[in-house]
Parts: sequence; C-alpha cells; structure tokens
Amino acid sequence: MRIAVDAMGGDHAPEQIVRGAAAAALEYGIDISLVGLPAAVQPLLDSHPRLQLVPCTQLIGMDEHPAQAVRNKPDSSISVCARLCKEGRAAGWTSAGNSGAIMAAALLIQGRIRGVERPALGSIVPTQNGFAYFLDVGANVDSKPESMVQFAMMGAVYAREMLGRPKPRVALLSNGEEEGKGDERVRETARRLKGFLPGFVGNVEPKDIYGARADVVVADGFVGNVAIKMAEATAEFLFRNLREEIPKTLSGKVGGALIRPRVQELRARVDWREYGGAPLLGIDGVAVIAHGRSDARAMKNAIRVTRDAVENQLVGKIRAEVGRP
Repeated sequence: MRIAVDAMGGDHAPEQIVRGAAAAALEYGIDISLVGLPAAVQPLLDSHPRLQLVPCTQLIGMDEHPAQAVRNKPDSSISVCARLCKEGRAAGWTSAGNSGAIMAAALLIQGRIRGVERPALGSIVPTQNGFAYFLDVGANVDSKPESMVQFAMMGAVYAREMLGRPKPRVALLSNGEEEGKGDERVRETARRLKGFLPGFVGNVEPKDIYGARADVVVADGFVGNVAIKMAEATAEFLFRNLREEIPKTLSGKVGGALIRPRVQELRARVDWREYGGAPLLGIDGVAVIAHGRSDARAMKNAIRVTRDAVENQLVGKIRAEVGRP
C-alpha cells in the first residue's frame, strides 16, 4: 500500500511530518509518498528508504480562501496529494494543512460519492467504556436535515467498519434527550431518522456522549466543531493545571508520584494525538484531515487511520449503503 502525505501542511511541517511518516512506514509496513518542496523535504529523507518525494512547487497557507487557492494553485502539496489518489498512484492521502483547502481539493479533484449531498468530518471521542464517533465536526457550517440523515448513515458505516460495532447506536446531539427537543433542524432530522435508520436511539445531551449512550453522535457541522474544540481545550486545561498545581506541596509531590502512571493512561485516552486524523466521509476516495498542530506521533496515527480506511474498504461500503447508482 502507498499513502500520500502532505509534507508541507501543519504548524510543524516538514520536520515533524517526515518523522511521523517514517515511523508509520516502519511500524505499518507501508510505502509513503511525501509531497513537498524538494529543497525543504529531500534533506530529511536520506535515511528513510520507504519514503518517496513527490515534488510540488506551490503551497496553500492556512489563511487562504480554500476553493480559490485549490483552483489557483494546481501544483500545491494538497492538490498533488488529492491527484495522486484520484489517479490511483496512492491508495489514500492525509494532510495537516488548511482543512478547508483539503476538503476543497477532495471535492474538486476526487469528487463526492454519487448521491451524497455533503461530505462530513468525524472525530473519535473517549467514553466511559471506550470510544464514540462524533460528526460533523467542521466540514459544513449549516447542515440541512437531509445532509444530517446522511451523516448518520455514514457514521454508522464508520462505526461498524472502523470501530468494530456490528450494530451501532446512532443519536442526535441536542439540548435535551426527550423527543421533540432541539431546534427545527434537529427535530426534523430526528423525525426522518426514526423508523428509517436501524439503531437510531433519539437525542442525547453532551454528557451522554461520554456516558456511552451511543456509538455515533450526529450534529450540525458548526455545533460539532465548537463542541469538539471545547472538549479538547477543556482536557488540555485540566491536565495543565494538574501538572502545575500538584508539585506545589510536599504531599502533592508524593501523591503525584503515586498516581502518575494512571494519570498518564487517562491523558492518553483523551489525547487527540492518539486518534490521528479524520476521514472525509462521502468523498470518492480516502482523504484524511489531521490536526493542524500535529507532531510526529499525531501524524503517524493519522497515516494509520488512512491505512485502516483503505484496508476496510470504507469508501466502497459508504457508496453501497448511502450512494446511488
């Protein structure tokens, strides 16, 4: 298997991206095409035989207009990655760059699965006894009920094929678990899903996500993006304060030493770096968006997600269940 990786995308590119790609190639036994500016990337590749440089001449900045940048910069690292996948020269691709541009390149170059209204971006979130899949977390900012129904269907496929949930429970994020709660969009989506999607369990509140009430939780892209960023920020705030406050007293230092292994285990469960990246569901090909702050560990895990999506034939299964001939 060959995976294309945008070597120029993200806050820590290209050094951390190359390190993560090298670790992924070694651990997962895959070949990787690193797309980037030769002068920046080639010196980092000399000791990594499973990494191949695919040159590009343009970059898309984090502040550029996504669709316009993709159209105006056909030789950008993001566009070249999408083209490698479209042409069959890579099985999938991942980038930690401008997420809007990643989505635009996937849409304009790879295209949507026929019948899918809008692609969706999901994220793994920890629960009290495992993980749940939460979407959409930012691919759309104003989702219609018909799109949210498709998000639910695609999320169910993801949970079944990628998380090993044979009969996934699917819920809608709302301000109350009772039927009829939520805004007009949530109420209409619930009406359409009820009796249509096997495993639909109705509404859940944010606390119910962590309480493992559902395997898949669906939200409008704007709400989902705010919710996931708030969750990440809260986790980082709590662990940073624990790290700063516990050593301030002798008893804190002693207690901290005793609980450190368990705290590290808990931190790993809520660390976004462990989950790597999120496939764009509904795209006619595997395209994975990694966090813009990805370091080598996060990038290695994003490449793992890309590999898993290819191996599990995620795109074909979404096409079979959600798309149309």
